Amino acid sequence: MPISPPNNLIPLDAILPEEPLLMMGAGPVPIPVRVAAANSIVINHLGDTMAQIIEQVKSMSAYVFQTESAQVLGVAGPGSAAMEMAVANLVEPGDSVLCVINGFFSNRLAEMAGRAGATIHPLRVSGEHSANVADIETWLDQHKPKLLTIVQGETSNTVCNQKLQQICHAARARNCMIIVDAVCTLSTMPLYMDDWGIDAVITGGQKGLSSIPGVSLVAFSRRAWQTIGERRAPMAHWCLDARLANKFWYEQSYHYTAPVSGVLAIHEALKLICSETLPVRFHRHLRSSMALQAGIEAMGLTLFVEPAHRLNSVVGVNLPSGIKSLDLLRAMSSRYRVEISGSFGADIVRIGQMGEQSRAHNIFRTLHALGASLATLGAAVDVPAGVSALEKKLEAFDRQSQHGTIIPVTNNAADNSSVVHH
Repeated sequence: MPISPPNNLIPLDAILPEEPLLMMGAGPVPIPVRVAAANSIVINHLGDTMAQIIEQVKSMSAYVFQTESAQVLGVAGPGSAAMEMAVANLVEPGDSVLCVINGFFSNRLAEMAGRAGATIHPLRVSGEHSANVADIETWLDQHKPKLLTIVQGETSNTVCNQKLQQICHAARARNCMIIVDAVCTLSTMPLYMDDWGIDAVITGGQKGLSSIPGVSLVAFSRRAWQTIGERRAPMAHWCLDARLANKFWYEQSYHYTAPVSGVLAIHEALKLICSETLPVRFHRHLRSSMALQAGIEAMGLTLFVEPAHRLNSVVGVNLPSGIKSLDLLRAMSSRYRVEISGSFGADIVRIGQMGEQSRAHNIFRTLHALGASLATLGAAVDVPAGVSALEKKLEAFDRQSQHGTIIPVTNNAADNSSVVHH
């Protein structure tokens, strides 16, 4: 008997909310209209037009990664696929790998290295703390690993490895290669691939870059690319084989059908970053995140991670006693059309400050939705005090900018102000 089509299918426009949600969680983030428009276009993935676009994506990516020599490749997949491309191509069975583990995603890097056949040395960082340089130096001297894996910002628990530059220099001095997960941090805070001596940097499109999910980037240093070229063990992954991917990204040859719409989207996202410039973008993110944090604390809430270890790109907020995260998330999305994220175990909620999230109108709306929803659920919060503190912090940043203390923030016109929410 032939199989019949399913009954009672609901049209997509009946499933999606009539009023879009403001995406203020740990990703995906709102995307600019130009990025959304580019994502609606399909072109030949092997034609001259695509080749010109790829050249520009590589050139703009080099600026965002801050590298003059890296091999930049796109990945048809999430940030985790870029992670796996970096790990699987650089790790051979029996290699010694030191994995600095702050939380869920840094642990994922360790799991990938293990699956690639490495001998794993997991350096677990206790509590909500950054990795300690001295501890890493001790482990590097003890285990003499070929490779070190580390995240710049651990999205799962909102910890930032603040001493990443020193850690990279310590590994480099011991001839140890470094893979850095910058999925939530690239373009939101400083990361200088060449100056810091990083061998592979990975990022996803849907966070700091303010592009769509499903197209990611990885950059390999010259040393890393030479290591990939000299590897003895065959690559277990075909789609994630960097040498095969290189045929498309550098030789205008066929690997697989590229996600052309996603590549066009990430082209436009990178172009907006280059137009804004990294220093201005870093300052915009810092200004917005610090103001949001000030507003949260003035409201009467506490932040999950202490300032010395805190990630500004994703802010963790402790829940008041008696408040369940699921109830809060539902109240914010249903009443105020603002969506933030739950957690990976800790009793917190997470608010993103990546890309288009880091705009004053977005953080005002999010802070109000957070406070008003908590008040509805019975928590004792002072919403006006929070909004006032947020405004004062923004004004303080602007005064410092006017006096030349901080790089001035520019509005950057309509390219960045019009965004698409989901």
